[in-house]
Parts: sequence; C-alpha cells; structure tokens
Amino acid sequence: MIAWIGIGANLGDARAAVLDAVERLGRLPGVRLLRASSLYRTAPIDASGDDYINAVAAVETTLDAHALLAQLHAIEQAHGRERPYRNAPRTLDLDLLLFGGERIDDAPTLVVPHPRMHERAFVLVPLAELAHELAPELTIPGRGGLAALLPGVAGQAIQRLP
Repeated sequence: MIAWIGIGANLGDARAAVLDAVERLGRLPGVRLLRASSLYRTAPIDASGDDYINAVAAVETTLDAHALLAQLHAIEQAHGRERPYRNAPRTLDLDLLLFGGERIDDAPTLVVPHPRMHERAFVLVPLAELAHELAPELTIPGRGGLAALLPGVAGQAIQRLP
C-alpha cells in the first residue's frame, strides 16, 4: 500500500525535525520510504506562532492505516510533541494524508483522506511535487484530481526552500 504523509513543524529547529522525521519514516518496520518532497515554508493557518517547515513523504507499507498512524505518533512523541489545544504550535506533526485510494472514517482517531488537505497549499504543493514523479494521476478520494485542486490554494503563500 502506498501512503502519503504530511510533515510539519514550527517550534525549535523545525527544519531539522522535518528532516529527522523523514529519516525515521525510512527506518520503520513494515515501511519503505519511496521519496520525500522538498521542504517548504508556510505561515500558520488558523493559528499563531512561527512559520512552518512542511514536506510530504510517500511510503510503501505493509502496515494497516491504524498501525501506521501509531508509528507516526511515536515519531511525534520522540520529538516532544504536545497537544495542548487545537492548532497549537508543534515540534513535529505527522499526518496520514492518503492511504492508497481508501476512505477511512474512524473519527476522531483517523480520517483519510485527511480533512481539509484539499484546502491547504502546505499539503497540496509538496504532494504535487511527489505525485508528478510517483503518481501523476493521483486523486484525493471524494475530492478529485490533485491537478484540479491546486488552483484553489494558489493564493496561499508557500516558499520552496533550497
């Protein structure tokens, strides 16, 4: 199964946290890192704090979605992730964006496709970068093709980092 994982951080050394998360994804049992996007800088949405460093990773996994999510949460915890309130600044945030073409609604624990991902440049832009190479016809179940969704986030500021 191919899974797409959103990665973001805006506390501490956010760049290092995102890069470490990508490395840790590649070491998870039952997971093979296919590729990670470039890093992107974005302003927080519906929150305060420093700018975020974001990326998306594509992995191939033999884990089910819940087991993969548990592993993502373990990586967050290794980075001191706290959840004091909704949209709080984060040392590291890992979101299971897509899990193959599945639609999963086990709210509040797991919802795939990730809610509002189709409205966020910090998800769609790095996802499109990876999809261009790995899955050119990538669609978001219930939302449509990635290419058709990108114009809807064109007004959101996002900067690709060197």
